Amino acid sequence: MPIVAFARWDPLRDLLAIQHRLERLSAPGPQGWVPAVDVCETADAFLITAELPGLTREQIRIELHDGRLTLHGRRDARVACEQYHQVERGHGEFARSFTLPTSADAGAVTADLKDGVLTITVRKAPDAGPRRVAVS
Repeated sequence: MPIVAFARWDPLRDLLAIQHRLERLSAPGPQGWVPAVDVCETADAFLITAELPGLTREQIRIELHDGRLTLHGRRDARVACEQYHQVERGHGEFARSFTLPTSADAGAVTADLKDGVLTITVRKAPDAGPRRVAVS
């Protein structure tokens, strides 16, 4: 006669296991995490605001190349742990890229990190408006 092992059903344990599997499926790929970013336009500039709590200026790199602004960074895990039970604060490498409009002045970009929020300001070129061409 075969031996049957009975285990007490724990629906919470099963739900947590399913949640963990789903999170692994929806992982952002080789990047460790993706910071939340807002992009807006004012009359004279484009503003990119990124939430980067826990990062220092040295952990952030901003590059401009061929009309593309790329934000790179790395956040290390704050606590070394043998077994995590829940992870909601991302860590590791990240990169976000934004195509700048032709009206953006790539030579007039500033960045400020304050209270975990990075604000990148890209000024508009002074002659970004429409221009009338005279016909001769």
